[in-house]
Amino acid sequence: MGNAEYDYQSGMMNVQKVGMPPPQPFLNSLKYSLKETFFPDDPFRKFKNQPASKRFLLGLHYFFPILEWAPKYTLHFFKSDLIAGITIASLAIPQGISYAKLANLPPILGLYSSFLPPLIYAMMGSSRDLAVGTVAVGSLLMASMLSRVVNFNDNPKLFLHLAFTATFFAGLLQASLGLFRLGFIVDFLSHASIVGFMGGAATVVCLQQLKSILGLEHFTHEADLVSVMRSVFSQTHEWRWESAVLGCCFIFFLLITRYFSKRQPKFFWVSAMAPLVSVILGSLLVYVTHAEKHGVQVIGNLKKGLNPPSVKDLVFVSPYMGTAIKTGFVTGIIALAEGIAVGRSFAMFKNYHIDGNKEMIAIGTMNIFGSFTSCYLTTGPFSRSAVNYNAGCKTAASNIVMSIAVMLTLLFLTPLFHFTPLVVLSAIIVSAMLGVIDYQAAIHLWKIDKFDFLVCFSAYVGVVFGSVEIGLVMAVVVSVLRLLLFIARPRTFLLGNIPNSAVYRSVEQYPNANRIPGVLILEIDAPIYFANASYLRERITRWIDEEEDRIKATGQTSLQYVIMDMTAVGNIDTSGISMLEECKKTVDRRGLQLVLVNPGSEVMKKLNKSKFLDELGHKWVYLTVEEAVGACNFMLHTYKPNSMKDESSEGWNNA
Repeated sequence: MGNAEYDYQSGMMNVQKVGMPPPQPFLNSLKYSLKETFFPDDPFRKFKNQPASKRFLLGLHYFFPILEWAPKYTLHFFKSDLIAGITIASLAIPQGISYAKLANLPPILGLYSSFLPPLIYAMMGSSRDLAVGTVAVGSLLMASMLSRVVNFNDNPKLFLHLAFTATFFAGLLQASLGLFRLGFIVDFLSHASIVGFMGGAATVVCLQQLKSILGLEHFTHEADLVSVMRSVFSQTHEWRWESAVLGCCFIFFLLITRYFSKRQPKFFWVSAMAPLVSVILGSLLVYVTHAEKHGVQVIGNLKKGLNPPSVKDLVFVSPYMGTAIKTGFVTGIIALAEGIAVGRSFAMFKNYHIDGNKEMIAIGTMNIFGSFTSCYLTTGPFSRSAVNYNAGCKTAASNIVMSIAVMLTLLFLTPLFHFTPLVVLSAIIVSAMLGVIDYQAAIHLWKIDKFDFLVCFSAYVGVVFGSVEIGLVMAVVVSVLRLLLFIARPRTFLLGNIPNSAVYRSVEQYPNANRIPGVLILEIDAPIYFANASYLRERITRWIDEEEDRIKATGQTSLQYVIMDMTAVGNIDTSGISMLEECKKTVDRRGLQLVLVNPGSEVMKKLNKSKFLDELGHKWVYLTVEEAVGACNFMLHTYKPNSMKDESSEGWNNA
């Protein structure tokens, strides 16, 4: 036990007792709880003690960060952002067209969505590195959910209008979460579930591209692996070898350029330019060889001009409005999770901070206005943002440069995409999605935490063998299930004394820790709520049973004290208090004494109000395990075990 007994006996009357927090008015406590829940970053700190004009200016800076960094903008920043903007534009144009096709929408919408939303984000976003545009997973998810209600081949106009409406509701949800400080809801999608879901969605996206790569005209609308394979192998007589060869060649080219850029980071622009080069080469090849007459499908005409208004196209009538709301909410959450995660990753690399709630407002606003101007769901895709980061962007102005490049394309260059083969767009999608399947992260999860790997694997299997919606539901359900298990089954530890010290630690972690004769020391490693109170009562009882059985088997000093270290118990509810009362009755019936160590302020306050401390006795509450063990040892050595319970109070007073 080290010096614990000696220290206690020599200074017993000077033991520091656990303090009782001063009473706080209910409104003050409520205000504090709400602040910690919704404003943990204290966004109003800058507004304190400021005149009204200054507050107004700070408010504008909060919602429009461009007003903060634009006055400090330099020519050096412009050169870097110009190069980055042109580079990501070369990637955004072919990707935008490809992802629009993936969403079963007109290809031109991919360019519309890469024009206006980046301008809005550049004004409102707090990330310097996020490059805004459409994403493959969001496109697939939107196509999958809307196709269950409307067939895009039979009614393309209604399908298009529902896509605008779903984008509007996605933006409305995103902006609302940011304004009302509810961003923590997105945190219910754990990292493991996102890795599995994104990997599964990427696999499904790749499988969907078999239609264009093999030149098939009829293809299943289902997204699961079994349906896609059945559709592919039931049409072997319709496979087009020309299209397949072309697709495989371009996939190989794109993967080689990516590999080269990874090995030589200074040549990042090689992989960034590769999709545009593929589009140009593919278009020239089709134009020269007239491959469109031999089964190679092409984009066709793309409408010239900037985004037409689409406010009047939004659908707010039954039965389609419900579908649009559901699709918007689901795709909005996924887009939000991806955009914020990507933004935070690159902010960490450059050592600056982004405000998650501010990002939600920015992403939501650009989707709301995007839905009014013929755009569909946009966020910050990883591939485009990685290119922006590697290109050396300094501010969000790179999005403005990209937007201008897309605008020029819309005004003057769209006819050049007429002969672009769909198989090239599929190759671009496949190469991008292969980078989204993060198998290394899955291996890392397996090594570190098997349950996290199970979460990841469940989400992946749900997407690949079920549907994107099923995979998303499985990801959320398994993540929440794990959270509930953490809450409902908290860890409890048996503590022992580290030799030659006054430190008490888990005997499981430190096998050389010595148990204290006659004393059982337990640590509860979580708040005590209704969800875990019953489990903790049973687990504590089992600890006592196991300790008494061990003592009987070894013939050691009989158990007299049960010490509960409550340092990690941050809070307790009425069910938890009832659990402690039942534990006290249990130890009383066995002739034992319950001792508490270091309850927190909230716990002490509630235990005092419930009169539990009066029932237990204030003298049995200690600040440290060392002091509690010292008191118990003092009683054990002063009185005989059979009379100790009756004389403990008198012994304490005499001490």
